[in-house]
Amino acid sequence: MENKLRLDIVTPHGLVLSEDVDEVAATGTEGEFGVLPGHVPFITTLKVGMIILKKGSKTEYVFVSSGYAEVSPDKVVVLADSAERSEDIDVERAKAAIKRAEERLRQEEKIDFARATAALERATIRIQIAERRVAR
Repeated sequence: MENKLRLDIVTPHGLVLSEDVDEVAATGTEGEFGVLPGHVPFITTLKVGMIILKKGSKTEYVFVSSGYAEVSPDKVVVLADSAERSEDIDVERAKAAIKRAEERLRQEEKIDFARATAALERATIRIQIAERRVAR
């Protein structure tokens, strides 16, 4: 597997992705990071965001809802609360989630603000990833 990385994305519901890739980029809680084969090992926490994987001239996107990433010279393992490949994202469901979250946020006194904000962020990122899928 010379000059390749094995990327495994796992959720409590099972394996979402297991592929050999050329490059991985993700959003850690300390900022964005990129990984190429031969990278120095590290472990980081992930925040809600996207994982970008490159295979040759092809770029793919995966939504992740927080978790951990373990990087080694030839492998990246992501343990995520949830993850969806761009082609699996239900855009209409994400738009409905945005609408619900915005309505909750307007009810300032009766809501869990952090929960509503997190739902809004997750839905927004899902739509952004789905739009990238279409734009390719």
